[in-house]
Amino acid sequence: MQTERQVKQWIVRICRMLHQKDLIAATDGNVSVKVGNKLLTTPSGVNKGFLEEKQIITVDLEGRLLEGTGQPTSELEMHLLVYRLRPEVGAVVHAHPPLITGFSIAGVSLEEFILPEVVMTMGVIPTAAYATPATGEVAEVIRELIKGYDALILERHGAVTVGLDLMEAYNKMEKLEHTALVILTALQLGRVRLLPPREVEKLIQFRVVKGLKPP
Repeated sequence: MQTERQVKQWIVRICRMLHQKDLIAATDGNVSVKVGNKLLTTPSGVNKGFLEEKQIITVDLEGRLLEGTGQPTSELEMHLLVYRLRPEVGAVVHAHPPLITGFSIAGVSLEEFILPEVVMTMGVIPTAAYATPATGEVAEVIRELIKGYDALILERHGAVTVGLDLMEAYNKMEKLEHTALVILTALQLGRVRLLPPREVEKLIQFRVVKGLKPP
């Protein structure tokens, strides 16, 4: 089991990767990791590409400040809701990938069977209704969807991914934006072809064998 110091080091590393991959800009985005009965979270109003360990904030599972200066992420309520509804989740990543965000503004859905790797790892990717950022509305619009999905698009507000650990949650966010790039390329080339139903059934069976929820 990782120490809190090691978890903080991973949060810093993942935030820099999110920044370098253009999945966040300026002070956008937030990350949290559950350690026992505590959460280590990114602070509000800080450029995550330049985050330092000493800036990471510790709260309890009710959101009460335990350690650190400044304010925890403005989306803390959303993070806390995820951990309450999904006890197995160990980390949450919220970012603003530009292509994914653009898809939501244009009304392009990713809730279809298109890429086999996405079906195998994340199922389908629904879009939650619009909610005012940094308010309790965000938690409410994802409340039902997050019970069954590990990756959600937030209309006009990026995406949120969850995982058993931080690397898994990050990988899903990176894969999400890559999926949007592939689909955008297909659209520019003419059209998007869906997976054949027989292949979809095989991929769903793969998820069942692996103990994953069917999409």
